[in-house]
Amino acid sequence: MKRSRRHRGAVLTGYLFLAPSLAILTAIGFYPVVRTLLLSLYDATFLNAPSRFVGLGNYAKLLDDVWFHLAYRNTWLFTAVSVALETAIGLGFAVLLDKRLPGRKWVRASVLIPWAIPTVVSASMWQWLFNADFGFINYALERLHLISSYPNWLGDRASAMWAVIIADVWKTTPFMALILLAGMQTISEDIYEAAAIDGATSLQRFRLITLPLLLPTLVTALLLRTLDAFRVFDLIYVLTGGGPANATEVLSSYAYKTTFSSAQVGYGAAMAAVMAVSVLILARVLQYVQRRAYGRIEGG
Repeated sequence: MKRSRRHRGAVLTGYLFLAPSLAILTAIGFYPVVRTLLLSLYDATFLNAPSRFVGLGNYAKLLDDVWFHLAYRNTWLFTAVSVALETAIGLGFAVLLDKRLPGRKWVRASVLIPWAIPTVVSASMWQWLFNADFGFINYALERLHLISSYPNWLGDRASAMWAVIIADVWKTTPFMALILLAGMQTISEDIYEAAAIDGATSLQRFRLITLPLLLPTLVTALLLRTLDAFRVFDLIYVLTGGGPANATEVLSSYAYKTTFSSAQVGYGAAMAAVMAVSVLILARVLQYVQRRAYGRIEGG
């Protein structure tokens, strides 16, 4: 009896210590989500008060909004291409950094530089590099005789999204490389030595040992990076502002403009809700893949 009381007292004490943290998480996490969902059901703006209840009217409006459809497609395109490139290049960097090469510590430190630079700063830097008149990229391509005239990379619908993707890949590839490198270093050297004794080549060791054992770490990195890329805002906002002609508009930037520039708070909240649901579904799919990856390793 006394032990049961002590246990209940310990649990109560634990909850009391957790109460401030739970209150803060509720205030900055749960409340904004609920508030956004409620606003999406009203024709709310910064001008009309009180707001008029429209139910699912804002969501029905999204179905006919061609710019919303474009922003939704752009979000998926940006996420898929940038994450795929970052994973492939990051894996290559991880393999290189895992080798015992001269100056490996300095190379690891230098790889961190793009990731350490704030996104707003790196976006501004790439804006200058892509400048149509005096950007270094056009200058270098001309000196290499790859172009005869200076293209407007950020002002052309055909190239603007790819320019944004290049900037994002440069910025966040180190994140993928470091996570994958950490996963590689957990693989025992004894496994590689045994495979080498059996006559396995470097490519075979990478394909049959490194990739299978790295799979859980790889899926975890994909989960984190995909969710982060799907809600991209600052890079787009600084580099192109969503232009030209909405060619680089994504869900977050379009919702921001709708809410604060057009003052359509309810409609912008509906976009944010759709984005949140999309992120939730994407997270659940990636978590399922993650569990399968871990189960495959444990079962093997």
